Amino acid sequence: MSTLTETPLTAPARPRRARRLTPLFFARHLLRLAVSLAVLVVASFAMIHLIPGDPLRQMLGPTAPKQLVDARRAELGLDDPLPTQFAHYVQHVCAGDLGTSFFSAQPVSDLITQGLPNTLALAVLATLVALLAAIPLGVWAAVRTHKGRGRATEAAFTTLTGAAVAIPEYLYGLALLLVFALGLRLLPPAGMTGPASYVLPVTALSIAPTAMIARMARVETLRELDTDYMRLAQAKRLPAWRLYAVHLLPNTLTATLTLGGLLLGGLITGSVLVENVFAWPGLGQRTVEAITQKDYPVAQAMILVYGALVLVVNFLVDIVLGLLDPKSALSAATHQEG
Repeated sequence: MSTLTETPLTAPARPRRARRLTPLFFARHLLRLAVSLAVLVVASFAMIHLIPGDPLRQMLGPTAPKQLVDARRAELGLDDPLPTQFAHYVQHVCAGDLGTSFFSAQPVSDLITQGLPNTLALAVLATLVALLAAIPLGVWAAVRTHKGRGRATEAAFTTLTGAAVAIPEYLYGLALLLVFALGLRLLPPAGMTGPASYVLPVTALSIAPTAMIARMARVETLRELDTDYMRLAQAKRLPAWRLYAVHLLPNTLTATLTLGGLLLGGLITGSVLVENVFAWPGLGQRTVEAITQKDYPVAQAMILVYGALVLVVNFLVDIVLGLLDPKSALSAATHQEG
């Protein structure tokens, strides 16, 4: 009998030398997060002041007396030098005060509190849908195209996923809105009215990430299929579900889940236009309105919140990756230092 078939299959994963994450690893990532947040504060202040036009003229109207405009400008501190305005801005941000809307007179923190949960709900659901759909799709495509098999399947997979990544989310949203809401009248066209209202915006957001993650899952699966431990598992003639679900899948998930976590940050910011397509009561509509109206406090706060969410998500992804795969995390950190 072959030696290969006599060898017991003891572990699904390849052996790895255990390496512990040092406090320096966490300190380095915290420092990087702090520096990035500081740069974000500067950028949020600078970007909004680069928008041409006078927000007070837009707020008070073109026929408002100059004395009224000047008095309002002094009241809001907009006649101070930019360094003074920036110092006041940083002071308020550090105190958790994001200001008051020029137009609605509402505290900006209240606007964010109202819209942020709805935006996060879309982004998280879209990420989960993408992961649940993409991982099986990528594994299936890898198995079908392993060792040069299934040329037609490979061509169709790469073509369709490449096209899916290239199309912007808001175009998916418009197409879904026209077909399923306005045409077939199967789903609500706008607003947040119940579970059914999540279907179209979540679908629009999840199509491109599904394609990206599926491509990553296929590449990782092809790599794992050529490893010794998978050849050993195949030689044991294990059932397909055990071969792929128990022995293959756990070793392909690290890179795939990392990409999913990074895409979550992109979906938070990418939801702006999709939310406007579906009149979703998140931060997207507030952001577009604030920029078009030159509502400085709201626009600055939205830029700050979106940027901070992306940075924090990326930070958490790095930490989770480090905990799941210390060797890869430490190697990446060493490479960056070099």
